Amino acid sequence: MTPVGALFLREFRLATRIGGGALMGALFFLIVVTVIPFGVGPDLNLLARIGPAILWIGALLATLLSLDRLFQADRDDGTLDLILMGEEPLEIVVLVKCLAHWVATGLPLVLVAPLLAVFMNMEPAAIGASVATLAVGTPALTFIGAIGAALTVTLRRGGLLLAILVLPLTVPVLIFGVSATTAAVTEPTPFMTPFLILAGLGLFSAVIGPVAAAAALRFSSE
Repeated sequence: MTPVGALFLREFRLATRIGGGALMGALFFLIVVTVIPFGVGPDLNLLARIGPAILWIGALLATLLSLDRLFQADRDDGTLDLILMGEEPLEIVVLVKCLAHWVATGLPLVLVAPLLAVFMNMEPAAIGASVATLAVGTPALTFIGAIGAALTVTLRRGGLLLAILVLPLTVPVLIFGVSATTAAVTEPTPFMTPFLILAGLGLFSAVIGPVAAAAALRFSSE
């Protein structure tokens, strides 16, 4: 197995073990999406209209909840120092860690979204659009969040600061994710326009996120 493949498996196992954050994020997503309808009331039309926004906000908060452990565990046990001194480019290491983290924490949110969308009385077209936009947009949330996780890696209980740093940067992803889902069931805005912009944001964050996070990790080690 290549070093990159071994690193991916290691990060996936760490994220999915008890206390790794993956289960906590999925449960948090389920709780947020199921609790909000009790506050909104029994208006099914209103739930169907705001359902995409609830799904996206729940996915955003669940992603942020687990990101503070992305580099913190490696710093606590000394693995981060070995990674910084290793031969593999740090940007590639961060990219692999982000991908493993998304598979463990973001992909379950995408898979459970159709069930929760039915609970929100959303139309089949809106359900399909929600799954597509979450599949494209949640990796962007992880890559953007990696920057905040790297900046706060030296801070004890830096989870709140991470959320403050990252939330403003995720607003464009949230806007176009909800817009694309809403456009799938309303006229005249076409679905593909906001969806392609969302995909572009995902690709941009996949390039910028690992580079910026690697720079922050190098700075924190000095």
